[in-house]
Amino acid sequence: MTDTDLTALSFDIASLHAAYAAGVSPTSVLAESFARIARAEDPAIFLHLRDAAGAMAEAEALPPFDPDAFPLWGVPFAIKDNIDVAGVPTTAACPAFAYTPAEDAFVVDLLRKAGAIWIGKTNLDQFATGLVGTRSPFGVPRNAIDPLIVPGGSSSGSGVAVARGIVSFALGTDTAGSGRVPAALNNIVGLKPSLGALSATGMVPACRTLDTISIFALTVPDAWRAFRAACRFDAADAYSRAFPAPPLNAPPPVLRVAIPDAATREVFGDIAQAVAFANAAGDLQSLGCEVAEIDFTPFFDVARMLYDGPWVAERMAAVEPLYRDRPEAFHPVTARIIGSADRFSAADAFRAAYRLAALKRLATAAMAGFDLLCVPTIPTFVSLADLQEDPIGPNSRLGTYTNFVNLLDLCGIAVPTGPRRDGRPGSVTLLARAGEDALAAGLAARLHPRLGRTLGATGQGVPPLPQMAAAAGAGEIVLALVGAHMSGLPLNHQITGRGGRFLAEAQTAPCYRLHALAGGPPERPGLVRVGEEGASIALELWAMPLTAMGDLLAAIPAPLGLGQVVLADGRLVTGFLAEAAGLSGATDITRLGGWRAHLMAEV
Repeated sequence: MTDTDLTALSFDIASLHAAYAAGVSPTSVLAESFARIARAEDPAIFLHLRDAAGAMAEAEALPPFDPDAFPLWGVPFAIKDNIDVAGVPTTAACPAFAYTPAEDAFVVDLLRKAGAIWIGKTNLDQFATGLVGTRSPFGVPRNAIDPLIVPGGSSSGSGVAVARGIVSFALGTDTAGSGRVPAALNNIVGLKPSLGALSATGMVPACRTLDTISIFALTVPDAWRAFRAACRFDAADAYSRAFPAPPLNAPPPVLRVAIPDAATREVFGDIAQAVAFANAAGDLQSLGCEVAEIDFTPFFDVARMLYDGPWVAERMAAVEPLYRDRPEAFHPVTARIIGSADRFSAADAFRAAYRLAALKRLATAAMAGFDLLCVPTIPTFVSLADLQEDPIGPNSRLGTYTNFVNLLDLCGIAVPTGPRRDGRPGSVTLLARAGEDALAAGLAARLHPRLGRTLGATGQGVPPLPQMAAAAGAGEIVLALVGAHMSGLPLNHQITGRGGRFLAEAQTAPCYRLHALAGGPPERPGLVRVGEEGASIALELWAMPLTAMGDLLAAIPAPLGLGQVVLADGRLVTGFLAEAAGLSGATDITRLGGWRAHLMAEV
């Protein structure tokens, strides 16, 4: 490949890095990025475009191409304009608020060190208040798929820039859904990390306790690559938390996924959306997931608290000096929302905290026994005409499946599911508990190539999923599971709750016997090494943080323990074994070849 014509080049990172390996220069890719901005003919996407000469100089200064050392080498990206870039005004879409920071935001600095090159700062709903993408004094970016519908907010410019293939990924922020709603409306991936996984240093807050920087990308592997580069603990951010960011790996073979039941599945009469979601749930089942319906009322009750409760006062806290001094500087709808903070007292805030705690308990109970939630990213579409009639109601509807997520400390990823029967883009969001970002992303990575057809509005097809990692990383140990701790079984939570992540299915060497131990529930197996009279037994390999192993060992009852297990390929790994003295009353089930086969035989 040469630099001569890059108009057809997909800007997903795998395609870009393949082009770089073939000799394409990053300066030519950046030139194409700026050319795509011109061809888009939409001045409302970017609030500040970088000087092309500066971007080219940064590209020319890159070290030799090494995607292992620099995973974002030569990758163009955009930044929502409530996130700092040194020497460039941060406006949060409010000219009166603008300031020029001296340093890059913590996350921006990490991405640039990984080789990414920023192109510009993007438009947003002012002060990140809104899900429609129209509350900006700088105009409204055109939706990349259908100009009649809203682009989605508050990260409107970032979502559209990715969907149009101008950049490979873009930073947004997410408080109530702003990292997911634009993804659904523009046919792209939107990764909303666990709160605290990405530092907020250098980000203008909306609701400081609920905010996170988010990532839009054309593919799940691209979003995950950017997330891994940016996920670092930041001691300067009081809300930063140390979360794992392992390589993207395949999901466990059995996942239990909860979806809203028929009585609480809200689509506001949009039959095409109902059909699209039902089809996506069916595809999850075809991927091996166990899908079950639950009552979503507790989640919707939490969602209503975000704007109907005193959390709106947190938005006031972020901008109060300017609001009190110059309320006219605010977009009228933004001013109306932030001004409603004055309705609430400190006592109201405490009462809301108490109610949230009660609802969290109900939501936690509803999720018990499930690995993930799957919801429509949006319940229906909102047109620009809808907002002319009512600037508030349609915005609220867009948050039906997003507003509760940060209040419940969940992580999530929005993934395209192909066009609905009316041609509009379909999207679902996979939600997981805090710290389980990799679990949600792993399943999303399998779902996107299966259901998605094109990348954003580029016309490029969704690339096949690359081979995913199946090895433990630094600070992890490989653990072999043979029974009730395996995916989908009663004790798997003891693994996932301690940060374990699935690696692969495997077999032992043919020197073991498997027994169903007496007692329970739950039923448990006992794996015993016997030598020549043994057989190969099916198992799962998981990566466990070394720091969690002591706690896990303390939870293992006799006659089980941890020891060395020989795999069929000759590797030695740590795994669950049983003492021979503990087999009294046990049943030898070796002939079945594994614990799952035993459970199936009992049915």
